[in-house]
Amino acid sequence: MATKFDPNNAQNLMEIEKQFAVKAVEQAQTYWNLLEKVDPKDLKLTKYDDEIFEHTMTTFPELNIEPYDKLTVIDEEWMKSPEGKNRWRDFIESYKEKIKDYNFGSLIRTDARDEYGESNTIFVTRIQFYAYEIARNRLGLNEKAHQIAVADAAKEKARKEKEAKAAAKKKSSKS
Repeated sequence: MATKFDPNNAQNLMEIEKQFAVKAVEQAQTYWNLLEKVDPKDLKLTKYDDEIFEHTMTTFPELNIEPYDKLTVIDEEWMKSPEGKNRWRDFIESYKEKIKDYNFGSLIRTDARDEYGESNTIFVTRIQFYAYEIARNRLGLNEKAHQIAVADAAKEKARKEKEAKAAAKKKSSKS
C-alpha cells in the first residue's frame, strides 16, 4: 500500500529541480524575445493584466512612487523579509484560481534596465514576475531592456549573416 505524500518531509530530487530550472530559463528566454519584438507598453502577459497591475499598486504602494525606483530595481531583502513574505504570500494566494502555475518559479531581472544575467536575476513566483513585469511595461521601465534586446538581436543577425557568407565563400573556393 502506498503511503500518503508528505511535502514537508519530501526530499528534493535533483532531476525534478533541474526540470524546474529548465522551465524557468525557457520562460525567461521567451520573455526576453518578447521584449525584443514588442514595445513593452504594448505587451500583454495575461488576460488579467489590468487586475494584476491595480492589485500590485494598491497592495504595495511603495512600488507606486515615482520615479518607480523600487519597480526598476527589485529589493530582494525587502521581498524576503518577514513582513514582505507575509504581504507577498497573501497577494500570491489570491491568484490561486485565476493564474495557471501562479506559484511556479520564474526568473526575473532585478534591474529592469539590464538584460538577464547571473548578477541581475533572482527567482520569484510566476505571479510576482507578472506583478513586476506588467508594472514595468506599463510605466515604461522596460524601455531600456527593449532597446538592449533589439540591439542584441541585430548583432546576432549580423553575426549569422557573416558566418553564412564565410561558409558560402569557403564552399565556393573548394569547388
